[in-house]
Amino acid sequence: MVSRKSKPLAQDDRTYNYEGECEHRAWVEVDRWAIANNVKQIRHLLSPETRFMAVIKADAYGHGAVSVAKIVSEIGVDDFAVATIPEGMELRRLGIQQPILVLGAVHTADEIKAIAHWGLQPTLCTPTQALLFSETLQSIQRSLPVQLNIDTGMSRLGTWWEQALEFVQLVRGLPNLEISGIYSHFATADIRDRTIMDQQHWRFQQVLAQIQEHTSLLSVPTIKPCLHLANSAATLTDRALHYDMVRVGLSLYGLYPAPHLRSVINLQPAMSIRARITQIKTIEAGCGVSYGYKFIAKQRTPIAVVGIGYADGVPRQLSNCMKVLIRGQFVPQIGAITMDQLMLDVTAIPDLQVGEVVTLLGSDRHHSISADDWAQQLGTISWEILCGFKHRLPRILIN
Repeated sequence: MVSRKSKPLAQDDRTYNYEGECEHRAWVEVDRWAIANNVKQIRHLLSPETRFMAVIKADAYGHGAVSVAKIVSEIGVDDFAVATIPEGMELRRLGIQQPILVLGAVHTADEIKAIAHWGLQPTLCTPTQALLFSETLQSIQRSLPVQLNIDTGMSRLGTWWEQALEFVQLVRGLPNLEISGIYSHFATADIRDRTIMDQQHWRFQQVLAQIQEHTSLLSVPTIKPCLHLANSAATLTDRALHYDMVRVGLSLYGLYPAPHLRSVINLQPAMSIRARITQIKTIEAGCGVSYGYKFIAKQRTPIAVVGIGYADGVPRQLSNCMKVLIRGQFVPQIGAITMDQLMLDVTAIPDLQVGEVVTLLGSDRHHSISADDWAQQLGTISWEILCGFKHRLPRILIN
């Protein structure tokens, strides 16, 4: 990731002057100030004893795991979560010392040895997996802290909650394994109707009550595992769901899991997508634009070609229905979005120049376009938009 120093400005006063910058055709901007703000805002919701786990899987939701990890490590988050072993290895190579939880399931001896070598914490989901971990670790004379995933209704990874006590007792009895965490994951924390979320919470409570009744695991401070349940939505919804730690992904990057949570804290989007104009031309009335002629000019029209396309992560389904920002003005995209380029109707800006910056996502003067805007147009979720930007777009750290 390329780094650019910039004087922090009030959010509404930020302008973008890229004179002297590397002439990237398109890039992803990651705002250090926004991420720091989001951590601070979320911290305000937590008790002093509650740990903050930064979820930076999928290359930090497209923001760049290395840079995000550096930022939040300096700010002082307590734990990290990744999806895969290579993601955890990348953080360790960076020098991250905090606990790193691998959320994905692991099923081979080589993977287990890698986890042990890099000091990661695996998620155990089944008795079979636990037995393999214990056997492999015994063969290399290593012990490992592990976290248990309990399925309370997500129906994804994890042991079903009604068998959780047996699972906990099995893992406790296996050599070379130390239970450092017990967690579950909400399926519907981002909707107003709390029925399913409350049911999952009740099931988690039942699991903990059974563990408390039949084992000493939760009674002895020196061995008590970290209990965690809340994702971003649950963290913003109810402090009773925070337990020992919260796992914050989407909100770390400045987006709300649901519109009704916008009033809880003041988050700022950390990602902007910008590209440069590579050619300007004028087409006559009746002239078609791009593949399939999805747009045909009704009058003489100046158009700008921009060096970004669907191979970079701009969804082709937005063709002819998205707008971008140039000099703080909204400008319509026209024609089919192509692999590496897209076209704009720039009638509203007659003196436009090649090389000027186009904002696809982010703020420009007093207007902004968010991942939520794109997600709403496409009938998807903002998580998918953020994770869609490819790595041929350099990540540029600002502020």
